[in-house]
Amino acid sequence: MNATVKSIFIVASISLCIISAANAQKYSTKNGKISFFSQTTAEKIEAHNNQVNSALDISNGDFVFKVLIRGFEFEKALMQEHFNENYLESDKYPNSIFKGKITNIKDINFTKEGKYNVMAEGNLTIHNVTQKVSVKGALEVKGGDILADTKFNVMLSDYNIKIPNTVINNISESLEIKVNVALKKLNN
Repeated sequence: MNATVKSIFIVASISLCIISAANAQKYSTKNGKISFFSQTTAEKIEAHNNQVNSALDISNGDFVFKVLIRGFEFEKALMQEHFNENYLESDKYPNSIFKGKITNIKDINFTKEGKYNVMAEGNLTIHNVTQKVSVKGALEVKGGDILADTKFNVMLSDYNIKIPNTVINNISESLEIKVNVALKKLNN
């Protein structure tokens, strides 16, 4: 593709994005929160991350989360090091992403403050493995913002995350994941 055709393609793509954004009702954040928890008889593991990017289009229910894996902070530095180097291989797979839809978006009155139960379905990618997931959660319309939260479990084996035999009793095969985001309306 020559430079002129490339330039036209880029300008056309940007124009389409701007037109789409102008017609959509989008909310987003760059500082959502996610945590995970694992407990065995030998050890409790907990980590928190405040670097969650998220966007919601209330016109069609499209919902996306992107999490920087290195953003997880642990109580013990050695746990954090093992998490990034041995388990999640964050240099190789730096992000986790959910792309999906809130399937009952039409049941939510975004002009009325209140809390609404929702179901999100989509693809969750962790450690370069993508799985279809269905997750229950809640959206709260409050003060012009949308607060979203959910809690669900992830099986490490579903995402090809291997636990060495030497620590198999210290790490649960299932992690409890909690996500909380405060989405603000994008100005068109």
